Amino acid sequence: MDSRQRTCSSVNLCSRYCGVRCLLLLLTVGLRGCADKVEDEDDEDVTVNRTWVLAPKIHEGDFTHILNALLQGYDSKLRPGIGVRPTVIETDIYVNSIGPVDPINMEYTIDIIFAQTWYDNRLKFNSSMKVLMLNSNMVGKIWIPDTFFRNSRKSDAHWITTPNRLLRIWNDGRVLYTLRLTINAECYLQLHNFPMDEHSCPLEFSSYGYPKNEIEYKWKKKSVKVADQKYWRLYQFAFVGLRNTTGISHTLSGDYIIMTIFFDLSRRMGYFTIQTYIPCILTVVLSWVSFWINKDAVPARTSLGITTVLTMTTLSTIARKSLPKVSYVTAMDLFVSVCFIFVFAALMEYGTLHYFTSIKKGKREKDKKITNKPFKSPAVAVCPGSTLIQMNNTAHLQEQEDEHGYECLEGKDCTSFFCCFEDCQTGSWRKGRIHIRVAKIDSYSRIFFPTAFALFNLVYWIGYLYL
Repeated sequence: MDSRQRTCSSVNLCSRYCGVRCLLLLLTVGLRGCADKVEDEDDEDVTVNRTWVLAPKIHEGDFTHILNALLQGYDSKLRPGIGVRPTVIETDIYVNSIGPVDPINMEYTIDIIFAQTWYDNRLKFNSSMKVLMLNSNMVGKIWIPDTFFRNSRKSDAHWITTPNRLLRIWNDGRVLYTLRLTINAECYLQLHNFPMDEHSCPLEFSSYGYPKNEIEYKWKKKSVKVADQKYWRLYQFAFVGLRNTTGISHTLSGDYIIMTIFFDLSRRMGYFTIQTYIPCILTVVLSWVSFWINKDAVPARTSLGITTVLTMTTLSTIARKSLPKVSYVTAMDLFVSVCFIFVFAALMEYGTLHYFTSIKKGKREKDKKITNKPFKSPAVAVCPGSTLIQMNNTAHLQEQEDEHGYECLEGKDCTSFFCCFEDCQTGSWRKGRIHIRVAKIDSYSRIFFPTAFALFNLVYWIGYLYL
């Protein structure tokens, strides 16, 4: 009995031990699952916390606190470093567009973004933020340079929809201030070579009240940048390039540093070639048509000459409308004037031809009346080129059909410098006189006028385009 009881008690103990062991095993597995879940949740919390550490959240109150601290005791009327050292202002400009250029008023329009950078030790701050990006409301609370554009006639700041101004303050006290401006600036054009002229239009700016011992202006490395020129309104001009300089202006109130940008422009000739040069050339060529018209067609040649002269007068007036009233002669004035002279000379050529032809014709009619009268002497002295025919004791003079001259009695002298009498060559011709055959003036003009005009154009275009 004792052995059985012992055996049974041993079995009971084993069963109890196994049950407890199984229970412990289940508890261990459950606890491990819970621990893994807790560890996963902890890992997620750690990840989230790490993210916030890399980009800590800054509240609006931090900005307000920094600005209030900066502006506390700040005097915007005093420049940085007053009484210690001059304030150095670095400038750069971004050119949005240039144009149009107004040659009448001698000015041009430019749209720019003007940026100034300087250091103000009073605006240093300690914070995890490196820069404060502010709008235009902060501009009036700190010191701003009194920069103005010296050669501007009118300047407009852009205010739509809000003032186009930008202000940034770095933690080391560096300040960046930019604003957008549209400026009508003076550009004195030298129009001697118009319309083949080139110009350098300046844009000057400096401090209005601070001399160079108070404010120093400096250009940045890439001081001037330009936008795409495709949308610029230059029209008659082509943008060649730009350059910037630094100078000093000596005045009674002090020496001021002047910063200047020169915009180099070259005029395009397309408009003036179409509107002025080609019409003038065609009008001159049209005036030469009269040289091939019969000299007896007085209405045709007169009307053609007067029409071309009036056309040149109109063209010269139109060409001057696009220019200011300058007192010197431009290249276009010279060309139009020479064309007018050629047209006027063509009209005067016919006037000269008609005058001498009329004189010769009147002289012939008078001589015919004289020759029809009887002569007492059977023979008379006549000019070469005439024949004497005797009929019934009456002498008649039959003129040879020669269009180059008419009667000139023996001993008659050619008194004019341009002698138009053919028969004066014999006997009474003065040495050194010039002999012109009136009837051949048209033939001479057909060669002289085109040749002279071609030579003028050759000299004109080579001189203005290449010299």
